[in-house]
Amino acid sequence: MRPTLRPDAVLVQAVIAGALSFAHLHDLAQAAGQTGWKAWAYPVSVDLLLVAAWNRLRSLRAAGTSARSAWTWFTVALAASLGANISTAGLLDLTDVPDWLRILVAGWPALAFLGGTLLVHSPGHPAADPPAEPDAEAGHPPAVEAVIERDAVAEPEPEVAPAPALPSPEPEPGPEPAEEAAPEPEPVPVAVPPALVAHARKVADDHRARTGYPIDADTLRARLGVPPPMANAIAAQLA
Repeated sequence: MRPTLRPDAVLVQAVIAGALSFAHLHDLAQAAGQTGWKAWAYPVSVDLLLVAAWNRLRSLRAAGTSARSAWTWFTVALAASLGANISTAGLLDLTDVPDWLRILVAGWPALAFLGGTLLVHSPGHPAADPPAEPDAEAGHPPAVEAVIERDAVAEPEPEVAPAPALPSPEPEPGPEPAEEAAPEPEPVPVAVPPALVAHARKVADDHRARTGYPIDADTLRARLGVPPPMANAIAAQLA
């Protein structure tokens, strides 16, 4: 299946612009005294230098090296192309070209040759060191490694003194038995006055009448303002 050719607007525009620039360079070179095939060679030289400088500029930027020289020749070629296009726009009488323009047109081949040579031979990527060639290719015989033979009679090995016996490690003492906790002393009974017990009974009856539950030791302690041991003793007597 053959691929279908589709017109590309960018490509068509590039062809038209290139043809016009080519014609303007030819007309300017012919007006400056370059006739025949020489007039046609000038636009080719300018455009080729412009393309070569652009390609060199891209490769140098990709390599991370300085692209100052490529920028210089790209600017020179672009100035030559723009100058030719502007000169043929009616601002310059092509029937009477000034002498300085004839000098520029005549000196362009040497300038373009210099620019192309510098672009081709300017350093780009750092050249890798060539691998070292063997001595045989350099004309020298390969080095022969000397083989050292051992003596037939083996040397007596030095006697090794036996290592002293290490003392046996002493057994580590085991954990000491935990001391038994001493029994807590029993609480000493608290003597409660009968009058206080009677008053506490009234408070407990009042609490049961209001809440429906018997009074606890904490509430009884808060109501009577007595210490916790005495409150516990009173609660035990009320139970």
